Amino acid sequence: MQQELIKEILKARVYHVAKRTPLDEAVHLSHAWDNQLWIKREDLQPIFSFKIRGAANKIASLSADEKARGVICASAGNHGQGVALSAQLLGIPAVIVMPKTTPDIKVQAVARYGARIVLRGDHFSQAWEHCQTLVTKEGATLVHPFDDLQVIAGQGTIGREILEDGPDLDYIFVPVGGGGLLAGLATYVKYLAPHIRIIGVEPWESDAMTRSVQAGARVTLDEVGVFADGVAVKQVGALTFTCAQNYVDDFIRVTTDEICSAIHDIYRETRTIVEPAGALSWAGAKAYIKQHGLKQKRIATISSGANMSFQRLPFAAARALTGAGLESLFAIRLAETKGALKTFCQDILSGKAISEFNYRSSGSHEAYIFLGIATPAPADRESLHQRLGAYGYWYRDLTDNELAKEHVRHMVGGYGPGLLREELYSFIFPEREGALVNFLSVMSQGWNISLFHYRSHGSDFGRVLIAFEMAAEERAACEEQLRSVGYSFTRETLNPAYALFLEPRPHVAHTSLRRAFETRITP
Repeated sequence: MQQELIKEILKARVYHVAKRTPLDEAVHLSHAWDNQLWIKREDLQPIFSFKIRGAANKIASLSADEKARGVICASAGNHGQGVALSAQLLGIPAVIVMPKTTPDIKVQAVARYGARIVLRGDHFSQAWEHCQTLVTKEGATLVHPFDDLQVIAGQGTIGREILEDGPDLDYIFVPVGGGGLLAGLATYVKYLAPHIRIIGVEPWESDAMTRSVQAGARVTLDEVGVFADGVAVKQVGALTFTCAQNYVDDFIRVTTDEICSAIHDIYRETRTIVEPAGALSWAGAKAYIKQHGLKQKRIATISSGANMSFQRLPFAAARALTGAGLESLFAIRLAETKGALKTFCQDILSGKAISEFNYRSSGSHEAYIFLGIATPAPADRESLHQRLGAYGYWYRDLTDNELAKEHVRHMVGGYGPGLLREELYSFIFPEREGALVNFLSVMSQGWNISLFHYRSHGSDFGRVLIAFEMAAEERAACEEQLRSVGYSFTRETLNPAYALFLEPRPHVAHTSLRRAFETRITP
């Protein structure tokens, strides 16, 4: 297969639509990280994504009869734009099937290229199933987003350009979703420059390729993360998996916060705001440099896309601080005695930069502080642990607590009085009309909702935090009803951030609160 794919990459027809993008030296990042770094600027493509290459090559390779019957694809964004634009330039009819939850900015971007848009389902998998039905019904040619030889070859032209334009590299970090870019680039680079190490980068919540290579067979994820939606794939392709097995040296997974930090880094370097998947390559390179202590290596990364919704910027900006290790979050118990706050500030906060300070009185004797504090270096976070312990303060480090960052820091302020008992759940809701009404119509039949918090990120899905008032023996029935609604959820009742700031309690000796504080954790 390697020889065939190399030939297809060499003769790939992409430049009638796509640009030959520059490989820019990242001067400031190189200095900061003590390595020679380059960024392949796929964010400069006509659709602001590398996906144009695979779509253009596939459509250009079709026979006259196939072109006459038109093309079709399922996509939540960038691939659909690539297919629509490539088809428009060749005068070919195109149908793009998209989930109903797709943000308007992406729907409008596809529409302006003249494609017919079909909205179906809340998830990509549902759009994909409907796309398969339309292929049979309408006879159009399917343009697969990654598991197609011509699509892989189109993406492989990125590897060809990097070798032609760049220095003698040591590493190339490649973002991974279904694996089309990884397969094409790795196959080509390993054939001509086998000494270059190819590292695939995935989010922890969407790591289908990493798990598949570890297992020796393709695996299917039950759920995928929604932040880096451009790589949110439950199962990688058969062709792409084979290439990854043979030609990829290593994989690394990164957190949402690390991706946000990478978005910030790329903005400072290029003044371009890339999408989460577009920052994945640099996020992985940063993490790999730190893990392996790389120095003075020649490293190429790929800014694979810049279709960032404006509404998602506040979230990315907030998470960039913790992702870069520049902010740590703590919950701290403070005695409600005269001068206690002043003493705490003198003991702990003197000379420190405070990013957030919220507190909630829990009775006549104690207060609970939600503290954000600047930590310019990893050692600063550890020194805070030591300092808090030395002065005798009970505390909890919440820097890596997703519930604390996603919801609690925006909700510190009160408890529900008189509640018998709560069970707390976090949900992933589709961002479409009627989703919440549908949920409430099912759940309101059995349990009173005692807490509700929703945050939109301008994405396909929003995060929701809900508490239900119930007795302990009702939990199983409640969760069975939750599953019937079909939205992904996680029980958060035992999360310490909830116990510290939100859980209703009749007195300060509440068992779960004491347990949350008396279990100290270190980063």
